[in-house]
Amino acid sequence: MNPFIYQGLASRVVFGWGKLETLADELDKLGARRALILTTPEQRHLGERVAGILGERAAGVYPQAVMHVPVEVARAAREEAARLGADCCVAIGGGSTIGLGKAIALESGLPILAVPTTYAGSEMTPIYGMTENRLKKTGRDFRVLPKTVVYDPQLTLSLPTAISACSGMNAMAHAVEALYAQDANPIITLMAEESIRALAESLPGVVANPEDAEARSRALYGAWLAGICLGSVGMAIHHKLCHTLGGTFNLPHAQAHAVVLPHAAHYNREAASEPLRRAARALGGKEAGEVGALLFALNQRLGIPASLAELGLPEEGPAETAVIACSSPYFNPRPFEQDAIEAMLVRAWQGLPPA
Repeated sequence: MNPFIYQGLASRVVFGWGKLETLADELDKLGARRALILTTPEQRHLGERVAGILGERAAGVYPQAVMHVPVEVARAAREEAARLGADCCVAIGGGSTIGLGKAIALESGLPILAVPTTYAGSEMTPIYGMTENRLKKTGRDFRVLPKTVVYDPQLTLSLPTAISACSGMNAMAHAVEALYAQDANPIITLMAEESIRALAESLPGVVANPEDAEARSRALYGAWLAGICLGSVGMAIHHKLCHTLGGTFNLPHAQAHAVVLPHAAHYNREAASEPLRRAARALGGKEAGEVGALLFALNQRLGIPASLAELGLPEEGPAETAVIACSSPYFNPRPFEQDAIEAMLVRAWQGLPPA
């Protein structure tokens, strides 16, 4: 057998319908007394709901989280946490909000209790990212790993179907790349395949009926597994490209992931043929070469925009992205080839299927 290393991540996970109401008990288990509640401006109502649940233990609601965590937003949030005397953060929302919690934890060490309302997966990882001068920089630090994660599928009912679909494909990307990660291992491989299968089976149901409790629960389950994958092993070319598209061009995070994923998987079809056969199997196919087309078809079924142009990438974007990505590449089964990556991104920009 192949040797491997598996590093388990120490998070408490509470999964179930209506579990938001247990937040006070979870704060007790953390030994926390004053929680700063983080949200985006659009989800402030959720922050106020959490404040109502926590009562006097809510230090305040800070509804300033935005995409890609600009450094100035992170700095202001750290100052607010200190001013209010918070001894923990409750981050309720998607990757932007949980990312802001991580930015606070990185400098202050405040523990995070995460309540995901999307399928992004950031809540299960020690990975943080902040953007400065149009460049998004990421890193790993166990101080930013949420201590407790409360998954309440009921909170995802209000997630619009378009965002649900893209967020689910964002999660799918974590699982797909975990299969061919440099430090892949048998445990994460099992989780990744199960995650791909759960998401592929549930997301069409979520889009067809946003209030389908079973589909919502299974999608969040798949996203949880994908988050473990993201936090446990390294990512590859897909994530490098999406970090570049987000940090440099401010493209919407989940949508960019959804559009790029079929092309990135197709790029690796020969270099990672055995791992991608697992992905094909989970998607209803057989061979690695089918994965790109299967993912593209799933995007179409979910009504996801097919092109990076629709997301706001300028015509010169594919070339600039390829240059930036190749200047500091991640590990990838197939070497970063600038011309091939640019050609791939041009197809993604045009909304064409991978080829």
